[in-house]
Order: sequence, then structure tokens, then C-alpha cells
Amino acid sequence: MKVMLRQNSLGHLTVYVAKKDLEEEVVKQEATEVGKIFTLANGWELEIPQLEEPLKLPQTIEARRLA
Repeated sequence: MKVMLRQNSLGHLTVYVAKKDLEEEVVKQEATEVGKIFTLANGWELEIPQLEEPLKLPQTIEARRLA
């Protein structure tokens, strides 16, 4: 699914999923051999492959929902 990464007014990383009209803050980030796993405030886990560092925001990327 396509998601947009951006920063909220407090400077925290947020994920917006347009198809679900959902915007949640990232509460945990884990690095894996494939990319990163973001855990959102609502409990969702999203796997995001090949994320460039430093992060340029806002950006739209392809993510896969794990949980």
C-alpha cells in the first residue's frame, strides 16, 4: 500500500494511509535486513524496504502491513 511519511507539528514522524484515511504517529522503529519496520500508535506494523537516510520528508513510499 502507498503511504506518506511526514512530520507533525511536534516534529514526530507520522504515517498517512490515504485509502484508510488514517494518520498515526510512529512510536517505534526497527531496522531489518530488508528495510525498516515502523510500529504506529494504533498498533499497526508497517514494513518499509529501502528507506534512504537521511529521511527526506514528506515522501510517498510503498509499505507492507505486517500486523
